[in-house]
Amino acid sequence: MAWPDVFQRGALLSRFSHHHVVVFLLTFFSYSLLHASRKTFSNVKVSISKQWTPSAFNRSIEPVEVWSSNHLFPSAEEATLFLGTLDTIFLFSYAVGLFISGVVGDRLNLRCVLSFGMCSSALVVFVFGTVTEWLRFYNKWLYCCLWIVNGLLQSTGWPCVVAVMGNWFGKAGRGVVFGLWSACASVGNILGACLASSVLQYGYEYAFLVTAAVQFAGGIIIFFGLLVSPEEIGLPGIEAEENFEESHKPLINGAESEDEVEPHYPVQEGGTVTQVQAISFYQACCLPGVIPYSLAYACLKLVNYSFFFWLPFYLSSNFRWKEAEADRLSIWYDVGGIIGGTLQGFISDVLQKRAPVLALSLLLAIGSLVGYSRSPNDKSINALLMAVTGFFIGGPSNMISSAISADLGRQELVQGSSEALATVTGIVDGTGSIGAAVGQYLVSLIQDNLGWMWVFYFFILMTSCTIVFISPLIVREMCSLMQRRQTRSTE
Repeated sequence: MAWPDVFQRGALLSRFSHHHVVVFLLTFFSYSLLHASRKTFSNVKVSISKQWTPSAFNRSIEPVEVWSSNHLFPSAEEATLFLGTLDTIFLFSYAVGLFISGVVGDRLNLRCVLSFGMCSSALVVFVFGTVTEWLRFYNKWLYCCLWIVNGLLQSTGWPCVVAVMGNWFGKAGRGVVFGLWSACASVGNILGACLASSVLQYGYEYAFLVTAAVQFAGGIIIFFGLLVSPEEIGLPGIEAEENFEESHKPLINGAESEDEVEPHYPVQEGGTVTQVQAISFYQACCLPGVIPYSLAYACLKLVNYSFFFWLPFYLSSNFRWKEAEADRLSIWYDVGGIIGGTLQGFISDVLQKRAPVLALSLLLAIGSLVGYSRSPNDKSINALLMAVTGFFIGGPSNMISSAISADLGRQELVQGSSEALATVTGIVDGTGSIGAAVGQYLVSLIQDNLGWMWVFYFFILMTSCTIVFISPLIVREMCSLMQRRQTRSTE
């Protein structure tokens, strides 16, 4: 990199202020709290299953009499299948909500949409897990309706926080910044697991109570404290940085080497800022890379969310470990995802390419899945293999849902239009959630009929499909890297 480029980049970085730090932390913890409330449900599945099934039978008469007639299901197997159905219902409604929330977020105030989603979702979670248990009111249709509403409300989170982050942080170092920031989901999983395990001894309803209360408080803080864009407080936007990055090798399309285009910055006449209309849903789908990454994320999120929803249950049922111990042990998957997302984001920044880094990680993920499926009944070895699996699966998942979504929403065709960010993010994450929704039902079905080993075979198949969907992008970016190296070697 030439010295003028270094000074220009340093000038751009010097524009970062404490406001950037506050925005980073507020968006980070807002989505962490949303994920914590989701994680609570997966962490208490064993307790819910026990509460929903009878604890005693009177077999002295025919037909067998169930002593606890207020319970939902006659057996733990049927309760487990219903829990998987609830996961599927949640993810389907979440996916539909993402497509809607992305469009809404680009047209309304992102802060208000995010705050409303957090507070209202917290109330629904409180009713679902706490009020129904306090009242001893168990009803399948009520649970389904509440979880549909919860999915729609929680869908306001991700498109809004990614759009806000995209407004504050430009492409320079985006892989590292978003790689570290996208750990918010994993931190939320860890937070949810810790909160749930700390009060689970008093009853699963208190796990829902604690996470819902914390999430509601977070929504209030977001409403009064979050700045949607630098322009709200008179700071310049990131358009200068975005145009500066056009002179370098972009991560989606554009110039093929750093030296092909000279840096250029737009001059706005009269100091006025052109208002860009929000991009339509169809236009967002037609942007380069949106459909391949959306389909790839559908397969990858299926695997990632299967670990998210079923890992504590798998550890409890397969190894007969206590539920609280399984909850704490499942944290290591998220630890691996945090490290993987940050490190892989840094490497992709250095290469100025995302797809090759994803491809290598996903190939290694297949091997890690094979290894973890054969983990012995040893907590230390299981935690190590779990962290490695999270590194190679959670890392790419975080990259696609954050840094790559921001790249897609701010590529050359929509340069300077923040009104595309939430819509593109909603499309990518919404498509991923559809795949995850189908996957949760299939996981419960496969496990019930074939066993856990076939579930891991299914994960390997889906990870392979992820590579297939982005293979054209991998080939194109690998060719671009080799061409760049040849060009530099001849200079």
